[in-house]
Amino acid sequence: MILSSLRNKLALSVSALVIASGLVISILETNRFSTDLLDAAVQQGENLSQSLALEATNKILINDLASLQNLLNHQMGSNPSLAYLFIMQEGQILAHTFAEGMPVDLINVNIPQSQLRGNHRRIIDDRGDYYLDIAWPIFSGKAGILRLGLSEKPFRSKTIRLWLHMTATTLVILILAIVFSLLFIQRITRPLTALAAAAENIDEKNLEPIPDTQTSDEVGRLTSSINKMLARIKTYTNRLEQHTRQLDRAHRQTKNAFEIISTIWRKDRLEDVSAYLIWKLREIVACKDIMLFIFNHHRNKIFFYFDDEFHTLAEKEFTAAYSMLNNLDRFSFQKNDPIASIAPEVFEAAKHAATFPILHEGQPMGVLLIPCPGQCQCNAQALEVIGLILNHSAGAIKRAATHEEEMQNLRIRLAQTKKFCGIVGKDPMMEAIYKLIQDIAPSDTTVLIQGDSGTGKELVAQAIHQSSPRRDKPFVVINCSAYPPTLLESELFGHEKGAFTGAVRRKTGRFEKAHTGTVFLDEIGEIPASAQVKLLRVLQTQAFERVGGERTLTVDVRILAATNKDLLKLVKQGRFREDLYYRLNVIPIKLPPLSERRNDIALLARYFMHRFATEQGKEITDFSSEAMRMLLEYDWPGNVRELENCVEHTVVLAKGKRIEVADLPSILYHAPKVGKTASHGKVLQQSEANLLVKALENTGWNKKQAAKELGISRNTLYRKLKKYDIRPSDNR
Repeated sequence: MILSSLRNKLALSVSALVIASGLVISILETNRFSTDLLDAAVQQGENLSQSLALEATNKILINDLASLQNLLNHQMGSNPSLAYLFIMQEGQILAHTFAEGMPVDLINVNIPQSQLRGNHRRIIDDRGDYYLDIAWPIFSGKAGILRLGLSEKPFRSKTIRLWLHMTATTLVILILAIVFSLLFIQRITRPLTALAAAAENIDEKNLEPIPDTQTSDEVGRLTSSINKMLARIKTYTNRLEQHTRQLDRAHRQTKNAFEIISTIWRKDRLEDVSAYLIWKLREIVACKDIMLFIFNHHRNKIFFYFDDEFHTLAEKEFTAAYSMLNNLDRFSFQKNDPIASIAPEVFEAAKHAATFPILHEGQPMGVLLIPCPGQCQCNAQALEVIGLILNHSAGAIKRAATHEEEMQNLRIRLAQTKKFCGIVGKDPMMEAIYKLIQDIAPSDTTVLIQGDSGTGKELVAQAIHQSSPRRDKPFVVINCSAYPPTLLESELFGHEKGAFTGAVRRKTGRFEKAHTGTVFLDEIGEIPASAQVKLLRVLQTQAFERVGGERTLTVDVRILAATNKDLLKLVKQGRFREDLYYRLNVIPIKLPPLSERRNDIALLARYFMHRFATEQGKEITDFSSEAMRMLLEYDWPGNVRELENCVEHTVVLAKGKRIEVADLPSILYHAPKVGKTASHGKVLQQSEANLLVKALENTGWNKKQAAKELGISRNTLYRKLKKYDIRPSDNR
């Protein structure tokens, strides 16, 4: 009877279709739920892997395998979804959680994607159980690989229960709906059909009311109810869209805030932290004139960052800013007249200033100041985000400020150059030489100064003379390699008129000119054999005759000699008189090369920098950290003289207040670094190139922003891009 009715047949057909659709939907939703569970498991596994990798790093580096095993066992006990954990390093298993021994087949089934990112993979065991295997590098792969397995049994059980529940519920609801639909379908009339036709046009884009049927029966009341419902749905939809937009905006702001906080915590230098923080805050608020004031540890100094410049406030500016920073404990808008002198042109245009205190453990340690002109439009949410960033970054800013203060103190200590009679150096080897000079200076003993070219042998000779009782007497320098053998004797001892061709008058020798003073024989190893005999006589008797003369002259001189040659080796070769060598080598002084007194490189570099900057009329304060690193890593075969020439070259070419890497001579770029093998250098260069590419990709190849993020100057960035031949099309 029912089947004979077309209406009932259509109803049954539609019912069957709805039931099938409900079952399909339940299956699809179950699959989606299963996929979401798997994604959540992957995220859980990666977070757990990253956390375990950080905890295991120190234990692996100090080879504390017992603690490492306890760490894995603790994780297995506290996380029931974990199936296994093990850590391997260079093919060796350091720790695992398998009770019956480590499965060999499991070791190589998964490897990390890179040194910084792990990899996950689904695997199945002999019993048909599925696991989510995650391989995560520990300490960029240098400390090994963490392998973590999550069992999929709990997720599959949840999926099956959900499917059964949805299927049963859907079937019950649909069957009940079909029964009641069949009861009411006979009462549906043509007005209801018209109403259904009108209702078919209703969707999320069309919520207009249905035309009133002007009837008072059920269809009319239903039409009125539907129209009221459409009005409520339209209102709720508009509110929902508005709330969704607000939530999306808040989500983006929160995500950006925590990205900023995370990046700040990874930076050490206060200048880098300040530059990055202000750069990111300019993207949040419309005001561009942002100032950052930070107290040092002892609260007697304020670091200031404004207009892309970082410096320490002078005494007058410090007094103006101290009261504001010390008393500010909450966000406020004010004019801040006391510190208007720091940037008067900015405060003249500002209607007010937003002040954000930076509190660490409840104590004010700084303030972020945003002078706002009249057209500035900063909403409350943006200001709340700034407060969130500063609250969560206060610890990192405090750490960077402490580091900056320590570095400034270190630079001050290094800048307090210790000089001994014109010799710069604090190395213990140089301190020993200073003590030796003080001990031998009062006597007239002959001194032989030995050392490589450029180590400062003449400075040592001058120091001996200046510390001796002869300091007010002549100090005569004789470079034995500067004269040919035929003229050297004349230069040393003088000659009589007519002694040789060209001797048109008597000439006084250097020994005569140095009477009662000191004679410094530089490059004594170059003196010819004929002059060695006469020099030996002078050393023994203080007497000599002029070339071509017969009268014996007596002088009172102290003799200091220097050479960069091995005189003892020359004696064995017969090129230097043995008796002269022992007469000169009464007190030997051996000057160390600069490569053996590396602690003095920074001291000497800054000494020469200040000297040449004064000569050139330039205002240069210091070397950049990268430039100083290159100076410290260079081997300096030319010793102090080469360093002096290098710094002079650098000061002449420097454009700013700091010496950058680009200002240094090109020989420092290509020279082998001290203590680094070629293979290690190649690895470092590749790592540096990858870091540059990543920073450029994060900033959309904006080189200015990338340089700020990396904490280097744009000139340094351009030089490195040219060095590694990096272009936007590179795919590393």
